[in-house]
Amino acid sequence: MNRTTRLYALVEELRAAAPRPLTVAALAARFEVSTRSVQRDLQALMEAGVPVRATPGRGGGWSIDPDMTLPPIRFTVDEASALAVALAAADACAPYAGAARTAAQKITASMSGPASAAARKLAARIVTLPSPSDSSVRVAVEQALTSNRVLRLSYADAAGSESDRVVEPAGLLSAGGRWYLIAWCRTRQAGRGFRLDRITAAAPTTEQAQPRDLTGLLRGSAAADAVQPATLASLKPRIEKPKTPSR
Repeated sequence: MNRTTRLYALVEELRAAAPRPLTVAALAARFEVSTRSVQRDLQALMEAGVPVRATPGRGGGWSIDPDMTLPPIRFTVDEASALAVALAAADACAPYAGAARTAAQKITASMSGPASAAARKLAARIVTLPSPSDSSVRVAVEQALTSNRVLRLSYADAAGSESDRVVEPAGLLSAGGRWYLIAWCRTRQAGRGFRLDRITAAAPTTEQAQPRDLTGLLRGSAAADAVQPATLASLKPRIEKPKTPSR
C-alpha cells in the first residue's frame, strides 16, 4: 500500500471507529507500518485540513469528526481531471480562494486509484501567472457576503478616479475572467457592479444589510442575461414542501 492510498484508508478507518479514538499502535498494526509512519501520516492529514485530533491520556488516541469529513468519493479519470482544472482557476483573486484551497486538499485526500493519479499528473501541467491582489479586500468581501453585512469600500473606476462607497452586497458575477461584487450602492442609490481587483480597501460593518435580489440589480445592465452556472445547480437551496395538516 503506497502512502497516498494509506492516507485515504486512515481517514476511513477513523471514520468507521468514530467517535471512539484509535491509538497510533493500533493503526500501525492495522496498516502494517511503524508508529512513526502513522504519526507522520496523521500530521500530514492535519496539515491538509482533515479534522483529525489527538486525545491525550488513558483511553485516548486519534479520532475524527465524521460530520466534518467526506465519505469515500469515486471520481472517474475525466471528473478528477476536470476538478484539477477548476481548482486551478480559483486563483488568489477569486472569492473564497482560501477556502477553495483547503477544500481541494480534503478532496485530494479522499481520492485514490487512477482518478487521483490523473488529477495529480494534470495538476503538474497547469501553471498560472500570479496577479497582484489584496487578500484583506477579498476577505472583507467574503465576510460581508456570508454574513449579509453592509460593506464600506474604496473603489477606483476605469479612469482611476477613487470614491468611497457604502454598499449592501447581493452576490457575485464572473465575466470575462473577472469577478464583480454586485450590490446596492447607498451612495448612488442604485445597483452597481464593483470589479474586485479595483476595490482598493474594504471593511464589513456590524450593520445587517437589506435582502437584495441579484437578478433585479442586474436588470437593465450589460449583465442582465447572466445565469447561474450549471455546475452549481445541485447547490440550490431546497424548497421545503408545506406539510399537510393531519385530520
